[in-house]
Amino acid sequence: MKYYIIAGEASGDLHGSNLIKALKRVDSDASFRFWGGDKMQAASGNLVKHYKEHAFMGIVPVIRNYPIIRDNFKLAEKDIANYAPDALILIDFSGFNLRIAKKVKSPDFQIFYYISPQVWAWRQHRVYKIQKLVDRIFTILPFEKAFYKKFDYDVDYVGHPLLDSIADFKKSFKMERQEFLKKNGFSGKPIIAILPGSRKQELHAQLPIMVEVSRKFPDYQFVVAGMKSLNQDIYTGCFKGPEVKLVFEQTYELLSFAKAALVTSGTATLETALFKVPEVVCYRAGRFSYYLVKALVKIKFISIVNLIMDKLVVKELIQNELTSQNLSNELNRLLNDVPYRADMLKEFSELEEKLGGEGASLRAARGMFELLTPK
Repeated sequence: MKYYIIAGEASGDLHGSNLIKALKRVDSDASFRFWGGDKMQAASGNLVKHYKEHAFMGIVPVIRNYPIIRDNFKLAEKDIANYAPDALILIDFSGFNLRIAKKVKSPDFQIFYYISPQVWAWRQHRVYKIQKLVDRIFTILPFEKAFYKKFDYDVDYVGHPLLDSIADFKKSFKMERQEFLKKNGFSGKPIIAILPGSRKQELHAQLPIMVEVSRKFPDYQFVVAGMKSLNQDIYTGCFKGPEVKLVFEQTYELLSFAKAALVTSGTATLETALFKVPEVVCYRAGRFSYYLVKALVKIKFISIVNLIMDKLVVKELIQNELTSQNLSNELNRLLNDVPYRADMLKEFSELEEKLGGEGASLRAARGMFELLTPK
């Protein structure tokens, strides 16, 4: 079978790479063409467009970069037609992917959505659009199946692929703490991990505040988890004085040895929880974008950890609440309030149980292949 996959950010690249590996296991004739990143390229090689070239977040950046976005739509539409896939697999990235699905929908191939758009959060009417455009949805969050059921829409819950990614990492990662510190030129102080996100806008909005906190914790070393898809200057330009370390493409290694973490809202909040690292969630957007989304959003929390648990497990510092002082206060609790820290770690264990076991990528791959295989 021929598979065309579109992922639009770092988390989609990760999940897309694992899906490619799983599809290769169930379909010996599988071939791929995709929009994604380095991980997907390593898994298959046929990269059309890297997500860093079209990952725009917020109303104003999208408007400002509209000519690029328009050209990307045209490229995707033409490239899908030329490739003539058996299946188009969309991974999250709903603003782009739903529009592409509408443009290219054809009886000649099936459209699968892996990692559902967050329609449960806002603009729930999009469910009806998805029903018309998508042949099957494979969801990864336990509450999504019940949500879609309210719309008489049956979807497949396959479990969360992060469990696979983290399990695979832990099986192969044998480095001791001292070796990790020596490799990166770190001191022996306990590590506070900073996970600032994968987009330029996120770094500019949140990283300076996260870094500023390091001044108040001299007994700890703060390390930023960088991504090679973003230029090093973007990171170092946000430091402005404090001595903070920066490592690239070592997020899981960093979380393996971190005492606590400051994390931008997104998939990284769940990754941090699954590594059992106490965290505080940070989020700040442009004022116009924030208040527009706030008026439309229908969820109690922004962190996926809190959403899955349906209660406040990790503190969320949002918009004006994200200050150096508030962040320092919360980090101090994570480090020194023993009952608070213990309760959070207990909740993380319950979270992992809720997500089910490993095998999400393979379950999704098998479901897709069965739908594509003539009966």
